[in-house]
Amino acid sequence: MNLSIVIPLLNEQESLPELHSWIYKVMIEHNYSYEVIFIDDGSTDASWQTIEELSKKDANVKGIKFLRNYGKSQALHAGFAKAQGDVIITMDADLQDSPDEIPGLFKMITEQKFDLVSGWKKKRYDSVVSKNLPSKLFNWAARKTSGVHLNDFNCGLKAYKNIVIKNIEVSGEMHRYIPVLAKNAGFGKIGEKVVIHQARKYGESKFGMSRFINGFLDLITIWFLSRYGKRPMHLFGAFGVLMFLLGLVSTGFIIFFKLFKLYNGYETILVTNNPLFYIALTAMIIGTQLFLAGFLGEIILRTKNNEERYKVATEVNL
Repeated sequence: MNLSIVIPLLNEQESLPELHSWIYKVMIEHNYSYEVIFIDDGSTDASWQTIEELSKKDANVKGIKFLRNYGKSQALHAGFAKAQGDVIITMDADLQDSPDEIPGLFKMITEQKFDLVSGWKKKRYDSVVSKNLPSKLFNWAARKTSGVHLNDFNCGLKAYKNIVIKNIEVSGEMHRYIPVLAKNAGFGKIGEKVVIHQARKYGESKFGMSRFINGFLDLITIWFLSRYGKRPMHLFGAFGVLMFLLGLVSTGFIIFFKLFKLYNGYETILVTNNPLFYIALTAMIIGTQLFLAGFLGEIILRTKNNEERYKVATEVNL
């Protein structure tokens, strides 16, 4: 099979028939062997019924329905697990990603041998204040932090080699950072392609300030995981030892002056009246806690089991 097109969605019943027709037209024109995997992430409208109807008309249409809304990362994880194509394309279901871009992305994977190609919506039709400017700030921070030089991490239109999606773990809200996850897994040839961004035709945007804030928090998480995810003791342990030694030296300083009475009247001052005593005590407590955090992190890494991240209600053609 040449292509797997993985499409996570939430309440997009109006756009699905048009999106499927558009994808079908592109697939026929280029004679691709393909499958389209729709993942219904807990829609409350008739999206799943629409997917079922499309699957009856086109055997290449497959569907996964979650019991409730688990998030885009979980939806992509479920789609990646089922994808069988040599090249996997991800796109949003709101018609803002153009299926006409698929052949170009496909060629970059198969002919130019990229591991992953990310779309870049250079010209956008979103609100400048609510999405455009925050997106640019977010992308700048992601480039600086991750070392992956992409202009648009948030673009849902991406292409992957099959081996890439089978060797990365997309969890939490990490779908924005799949290129970073791929780089950390050892897939270094990551490209970018300018793609058409279209104005939303149906429904409402799912973007809000909470997603913007969560994006930056996830960026910190992935930075930490990429450097210390397999060895948390190297970070927490190092800071813990440093803080403990700082407290220990301060305590030694207090004891030294108290015992040897280097200053007149110092011997009459209670140790607990010295502000340095509390600084030393706090540093030692924090140091011990940081060290224990690193130690517990190491234990958790070695004993954790894979947990169930979502529940599937039903599937179509899978």
